[in-house]
Amino acid sequence: MLFSIMSGRRIHSVLVGLLCLVIASTICCSNSVGTSSILCLESERHALLQFKQGLVDESNALASWKNEKDCCKWRGIACNNQTGHVITLNLCIFCDDYMYAATPLIGQIDPSLLELRHLNHLDLSFNDFGGMIPKFIGSLSQLKELKLAQANFSGSVPPQLGNLSNLHTLDLSWNEFLSSENMEWLSHLSSLRYLNMSGVDLSKVVNWPQSLSKLTSLIELQLSWCRLPDVNLRSLSFINSPTSLQVLDLSQNSLVNSSIFHWIANVSNNFVHIQLSDNDLQGPIPAHVFTSMVSLGSLDLSGNLLEGGMTKAFQNLCSLESLVLASNQFSENIQDSLETLSCAKDTLESLDLSHNWFWGSFPELTGFSKLRELRLHDNTLNGSIPESVGQLSSLEHLDLFGNSLNAVVTEAHLLNLSSLKHLDVSNNTALFINLSSDWNPPFQLDTLGMSSCKVGPAFPKWIQTQRNLTRLSLDNASISDSLPSNFWDLFSDLEELDLSRNKIRGKLPDLPSFPPGLITLYLSNNMFSGSLSSLCATQAPQLNFLDLSENLLSGELPNCWMSFQLLDILYLGKNKLSGKLPSSLGNLEAISVLGLHSNNFSGELPSLKNCTRLTILDLGNNNLSGKIPSWINQNLKYLRALRLRSNMFNGIIPFSMCGLTTIHVLDLSQNNISGALPYCFNNILALADDATYDIMNVELVWKGIEIEFGENLQFLRSIDISSNYLVGEIPQSITSMSKLNSLNLSRNNLTGKLPENFGNLKKLESLDLSRNQISGRIPTSFSSLNFLEVLDVSHNHLSGEIPLGTQLQTFNASAYMGNLGLCGPPLTPNCSGDGTTQVDDNKEHDNDGLINLGFFISTVLGFITGFWVVCGSLVLKSSWRYAYFKFLDDSRDWVYVKAVVYKAKMQKRLRR
Repeated sequence: MLFSIMSGRRIHSVLVGLLCLVIASTICCSNSVGTSSILCLESERHALLQFKQGLVDESNALASWKNEKDCCKWRGIACNNQTGHVITLNLCIFCDDYMYAATPLIGQIDPSLLELRHLNHLDLSFNDFGGMIPKFIGSLSQLKELKLAQANFSGSVPPQLGNLSNLHTLDLSWNEFLSSENMEWLSHLSSLRYLNMSGVDLSKVVNWPQSLSKLTSLIELQLSWCRLPDVNLRSLSFINSPTSLQVLDLSQNSLVNSSIFHWIANVSNNFVHIQLSDNDLQGPIPAHVFTSMVSLGSLDLSGNLLEGGMTKAFQNLCSLESLVLASNQFSENIQDSLETLSCAKDTLESLDLSHNWFWGSFPELTGFSKLRELRLHDNTLNGSIPESVGQLSSLEHLDLFGNSLNAVVTEAHLLNLSSLKHLDVSNNTALFINLSSDWNPPFQLDTLGMSSCKVGPAFPKWIQTQRNLTRLSLDNASISDSLPSNFWDLFSDLEELDLSRNKIRGKLPDLPSFPPGLITLYLSNNMFSGSLSSLCATQAPQLNFLDLSENLLSGELPNCWMSFQLLDILYLGKNKLSGKLPSSLGNLEAISVLGLHSNNFSGELPSLKNCTRLTILDLGNNNLSGKIPSWINQNLKYLRALRLRSNMFNGIIPFSMCGLTTIHVLDLSQNNISGALPYCFNNILALADDATYDIMNVELVWKGIEIEFGENLQFLRSIDISSNYLVGEIPQSITSMSKLNSLNLSRNNLTGKLPENFGNLKKLESLDLSRNQISGRIPTSFSSLNFLEVLDVSHNHLSGEIPLGTQLQTFNASAYMGNLGLCGPPLTPNCSGDGTTQVDDNKEHDNDGLINLGFFISTVLGFITGFWVVCGSLVLKSSWRYAYFKFLDDSRDWVYVKAVVYKAKMQKRLRR
């Protein structure tokens, strides 16, 4: 009986199940039929087509938007499957692969979109609509998501957006010219959970904290780069504040007032991510700020002016996964800082304390088992490194460069770092890398930096096991070895290699082709020899930076530079290269810096008129000849430094040289240039303004000393045309170069008077006009040259009194000598009434008498002493006498033989 009852129940259950399945299938089928049969409304399809007409669609992204098709199937459109109303319009072309297009949509947002009354989601991000955000968008009352990011909107944010009471997501970010003077409209968006207005100008919204405090449902707030006004937030009421806030980004706003910490501490306890980087927050971090934020997983306070230590500030952050305090002014024992984070030992994955003043020995990290990234670079850490760092098996990224670590790194320090991908210990000059040659590391690195550490003298064999390296920096690493013959095969993935400032030997042709992905190659300051002929066989189309300067390279340059179309910087200076410069250098259309100085190149310059991006052209100290080409002035519009010194260029300085309006450094010294100085120097605007540019290293004669300038070159303004054959007067226009720091026109044949308004060159620090034929008086305006440190006007025909000034009397008299008519301190005590030198005749006569008497007395005593020291010794010491006369005989014979041989050679040549 029981069995039959159970069987009946089972049959009943099966029947009920089948019935439910039939009903479900019926509903499903009915929905399916509805989906296939319900089309979008005609009025909404027409509205979308009208909207499309106002757009320029170069990528044909809206090709599916056609009259004869159901608009619900159009690209970027979604409809309600029961009513057919359009509920989603997504034209964000870079947001996903479905909507990706090569170029953005351009045009206007047509009011026809108002016909889409049931629209829930509108995303027009990453397009180019220009103009203001249409006010009518505020009438799309059903909108829940509105995304208009990076769509080139400008003007003010329309307050009508406050009418969208159903909105939970609003993204207006990165519209460069969009602004808002009042954010009160936000207070009406009570359902808002996500707000991103990053990049929108909010500099005039002084009540931004009050407006944000009314968004009680807000979960994520992004307001980076908004120029938020710095206001005191301590008096702000926190009643009805958005306690649900989890993500906060106020980075890059130049906030100074540390009361922002007070606001953060009171606005929410549910923070998961806080980003306050790149502001100007000052002082220590208040100890109570993060006390109750037990869920905080990520905190970024980098790029501020915070100081003090980490004590107590982070001790309760037991869920912390990432902490970034880089680029502040924290000063604390690094071990104390790490103990503050002991609560986060089991969760911390990324720690960045770089660019601060943390001190002490490398910290003990036992227990930080999940640590993947550790950045402690650019601090003042010293002492040893504990071997326990080698037990951080999860560590992928370790940056220790720029400290003062004094330690010996052994295998124990790297023993179990099997996950390590990035290791940089550069610029720890007392760090010795002592790893055995047969050691096999447990890791495969992508990046290795050991610059300015003691790595050599041999090129480490353990590095040769790292086959995945994309960046290798071993400059100034005390390596005096040759590179392995299969070097490029070992490191076929290299993109950046720096082996400069070592003593690496070998011939470059012995090295096979560079890796195809190589971008930068620094091999300067080594002992590489041989020619560069192997470059023509190199396949490195991505090469951007090539520095082979200061080696022992010889021979001619190969003529295959057209293969390096992306080359931006080329340094081959200070080698033994010779011959003519190849014409293919003119094919380097991307080149901005070309340094071929201090070689033995000869002949005329090939045309570089296609190298229009050149900012530095350094061909100094060679044997180049010919006239200065006109293409330098006509085509090189961005040239900042032109250095042609110590060559054999001739002819005049072309007037078109004044077309170099951006020039900072002009060095034509020690050539055979003749003619007059151009009168149009006032056209060189860069010598009259404070504009700065990115400039690489250039060697200049500065205040009489040859110095290599790096980044400081951008602040220098210099003209050097010394040691040529210039004639004529110094043009008046040269005094309009008000920012000029150094002017050297010495050793020419310049004549005439000095310009009266020379004092306009108020920034002048070095002036050399010596060894010319300049006449007349030194202008009184010279006394205004208050920054002058080097002056030389010697060996001219200057006359009159040296002007009195704070600088001019401090120079040595040699700066004025050789000007017979010049007088006054420091050359002479004073001047006569007519401006000539006054001399006391009696004093001069007395002096002459004393000088003559002293002269005769000294001569007699010197003769007697010299005679008896030499001749007396020869009389008294026979061995010395014999050696002396033997030396005279041998010397006479040597001279005679040389003379006879020379005479014979000359006669032989004449007979030819």
